[in-house]
Amino acid sequence: MTVVPEAYEDGLRRLLNEWDPLDVAEDVQDEYDCMLGHLFLLLRTGADQARIAGYLRDDLTHHFRLDPRFLGTESMAARLRAWWDGAASHHDA
Repeated sequence: MTVVPEAYEDGLRRLLNEWDPLDVAEDVQDEYDCMLGHLFLLLRTGADQARIAGYLRDDLTHHFRLDPRFLGTESMAARLRAWWDGAASHHDA
């Protein structure tokens, strides 16, 4: 399991909770924490938007048992990539 530095953990959690494909984040703030480590690793190693979106689709399908077609995985991947590009310039990853 990849350990996510606190400086990134809060930001990733916030973005995932804003996206909230299960519509539960208002009640369960850590529902998507299982995704934090893998997303951090993808972002830290320079994964592009397509690779991040692929991970999101796979996790929604196999872990959360959702149909990702209408859940905005591409736009979420773009948000994650943009956030990382801004956040990483302020911290050592």
